[in-house]
Amino acid sequence: MARITLRQLLDHAAEHGYGVPAFNINNMEQGLAIMEAARACDAPVIIQASRGARSYANDIMLAKMMEALTEMHPAIPLCIHQDHGNNEATCLSAIRHGFTSVMMDGSLMADAKTPASYDYNVAITERVARMAHWVGASVEGELGVLGSLETGQGEAEDGHGAEGVLSHDQLLTDPDQAVDFVTATQVDALAIACGTSHGAYKFSRKPDGGILAMQVIEAIHEKLPNTHLVMHGSSSVPQELQDVINRYGGEMPQTFGVPVEEIERGIRYGVRKVNIDTDCRMAMAGQFRRVATEDPREFDPRKFLKPAMDALRDLCRDRFERFGTAGNASKIRVIAMDEMAKRYAAGKLDPQIATAKAA
Repeated sequence: MARITLRQLLDHAAEHGYGVPAFNINNMEQGLAIMEAARACDAPVIIQASRGARSYANDIMLAKMMEALTEMHPAIPLCIHQDHGNNEATCLSAIRHGFTSVMMDGSLMADAKTPASYDYNVAITERVARMAHWVGASVEGELGVLGSLETGQGEAEDGHGAEGVLSHDQLLTDPDQAVDFVTATQVDALAIACGTSHGAYKFSRKPDGGILAMQVIEAIHEKLPNTHLVMHGSSSVPQELQDVINRYGGEMPQTFGVPVEEIERGIRYGVRKVNIDTDCRMAMAGQFRRVATEDPREFDPRKFLKPAMDALRDLCRDRFERFGTAGNASKIRVIAMDEMAKRYAAGKLDPQIATAKAA
């Protein structure tokens, strides 16, 4: 079994200068495609499930599916991550079902819609980190609220996202506050706000420094050079995927995501985990539409799903290669969660010092 904690994987990524895409899944086909891409280019993997995915597929199904993917690909280190946990129960139940890492998103209240105070965020994130570390699991926290600098609005996905107009300060993580937050919570990774948002409709034009604040990442990295940073809402919404969807009956208005070259820039400044969901959905949806249009008599779901899996596999492999993840799976010797728990208990895993050697 090659399940790996987020902390160990990101320590390895920091040591070797690469980033790791984190792909959201809801079903078997997505898991098979992601792992096939990882095997083809020897890449470690982060597969994450939102609360919406856990409700859709059921925790038991997800747990057995992750177990199968791990058994099918024993040479690939696989981190299983809870995306946007909204409270302690969500995070701890994920660990109980085999997740090796959880995100406690205390930037929002438990309703996953209302922006929370800084004190609330620190208190609940610290509690989750303390409890998760007891059993060796990793914790990602979030400081700042995901939302568009262009519109000032949050964007919900799977029922998670701020509602209403957000202030400029809420939309950008403060570097000085980030130092205090990491110190107070002891999180293993920090998700920051830099103008990205969930979903496909991030920007109405190719983003520049006015609506995608990559300089915030650089400033935080300067103050926290050994803390693993996370970019949420980082689908690139490729033009070719928009074109496929619209060519076969879709009605997606022109939109822009986070350019891959900007993510590569972020990786040079401490970004180690890059969340990607929308691109995966678009890759598969385009093939569903194509098959339905080209062969309207087709009714076998496999004839829709196989080309959709191929498209997702190709997308994932591209990100593994662009982010430098490819070629690293075979270099990692996985540390068991029990051993990670001992290291946390001994105070050997300071979030500001990358020490969980993976190779």
